[in-house]
Amino acid sequence: MIFRELSLSGAYLIEIERQTDARGFFARTWCQREFGEQNLETEYVQASISVNPASGTLRGLHFQCPPYGEVKIVQCVRGAIYDIIVDLRPRSTTFRKWLGVTLSAESHNMLYVPAGFAHGFQTLENDTEVSYLISTFYVPAAARGIRYDDPALGITWPGDVTRISEKDRALPGIDEVVAALMATRGTL
Repeated sequence: MIFRELSLSGAYLIEIERQTDARGFFARTWCQREFGEQNLETEYVQASISVNPASGTLRGLHFQCPPYGEVKIVQCVRGAIYDIIVDLRPRSTTFRKWLGVTLSAESHNMLYVPAGFAHGFQTLENDTEVSYLISTFYVPAAARGIRYDDPALGITWPGDVTRISEKDRALPGIDEVVAALMATRGTL
């Protein structure tokens, strides 16, 4: 695997290294030793999938507040997504910044999302499936989110949002989320 550090501190795009022959290719998508050598999380307690029938579906921006912050490894296994992460760590040099990457079944690339980041995506194709490894158990009381179209973030999504849950549509803006986190936890 090739680990490419992204512009947000601690986030990585992980590219597979294909071993190709007449049958197709073989590639490693997880190796505890290789992740450890990069000083990345090596313990994961959950694996999840998201199945999305329609292009334009938006999920996010989700995170769990401390002490239940979660590291995610996200891979699109069918179709394609535009994946967004937002740094919510006040002590980070990239605090409140976002970036987007395209993940597709064709590329097999993965996104490493550090704890303290909000995460969401928009599907670029019909019948898109996303797979996640997650470092922390889901704790409903710690689940939070940021509104996908918050002007304070200025995220540029690739197309019209065709489907979104009412819960995600009603999420607060980043200013409100950061203020609440700072008041209750002190830091991310």
